[in-house]
Amino acid sequence: METVTVLGLSFIEFSASDPDRFRMLFENMGFTEFKWCDDFDVTLHCEGEVHFIFNPSSYKPLREFRKSHVRGVSGIAFRVSNSLDAFSRAVALGAEPAERAQYGLYAIKGVGDSNVYFIDESEEKSLFAQFSYQKQLKDSSKYVKVDHLTHNLFPGGIKRYKEFYGRIFGFKSLRSFDIDGAKTGLISEVIASECRNIIIPLNETKDDKSQIAEFLKDYGGEGVQHVALLSNDLADVVEDLTRDGIEFQNTPDTYYENLNSRLPNHSESVERLRYHRILLDGGESQGGGYLLQIFTKNIIGPIFFEFIQRKGNQGFGEGNFKALFESIELDQVRRGVI
Repeated sequence: METVTVLGLSFIEFSASDPDRFRMLFENMGFTEFKWCDDFDVTLHCEGEVHFIFNPSSYKPLREFRKSHVRGVSGIAFRVSNSLDAFSRAVALGAEPAERAQYGLYAIKGVGDSNVYFIDESEEKSLFAQFSYQKQLKDSSKYVKVDHLTHNLFPGGIKRYKEFYGRIFGFKSLRSFDIDGAKTGLISEVIASECRNIIIPLNETKDDKSQIAEFLKDYGGEGVQHVALLSNDLADVVEDLTRDGIEFQNTPDTYYENLNSRLPNHSESVERLRYHRILLDGGESQGGGYLLQIFTKNIIGPIFFEFIQRKGNQGFGEGNFKALFESIELDQVRRGVI
């Protein structure tokens, strides 16, 4: 049987019992807010092609999700040509059906008590039309789309979810990494839908002290660790977000001292990168072009956001993994985790 054809990512659903905190976070991130006509506590937050739905309702699947994880990504919605056909095909391919979403969407079980929703064009238009306009928070276009979202997994999880997404949706592996920091390590494999509109790095820990292990403990199991948002001008985005109270992971000064020797032909201002603590990666050894990226501190429990700008490079900051890992380890040391 053919796999389910995925056309793209429609929205990411977050759930928690503290709606005011989430609304303030998304406001500070520059999203436009809409309220759902059926439940004003359920909100849609939009910017560019990024759509977040925050749902704190007592609907059973979300209530059960919060029992396990308190707050986090409770669902991701895949665009398909026909939702019922996609759901039926997924179940026939071995997916576990989930209770239909509060919005009436078909769903299957996903990572860490979350669901994968199926939504076609007519359903998406109908759903988004049910959210009433609240206020334009800022006249801006910070984000283009969701670049990728990660899964943090227990040992063996990479193999399990690579097989799951491959068998059901035809996802393929793009690349893999084996990263060692000063004290901890991780293994990562990046998978993507055939349309390349959904990219998921799958991460496993190599020890019981890494950022992956800490996430699994604090989150109460597997789940989405971070969501990466694509921007066309990362420095401006970071400047705006910092002004609005978003805190970012620090990057060691030695990273910038070594930047020109590691990437000798880049044309970025190192001082501007240092000022905003932005990471730079790419070059000929990674297929050409460059990318800029930065990571927030943990902002939703153990979950954080990444902001990324691509200048011809389609990697994931492989050269920055060690620098990032070291900066997170420094934060873990300060907090007494390692």
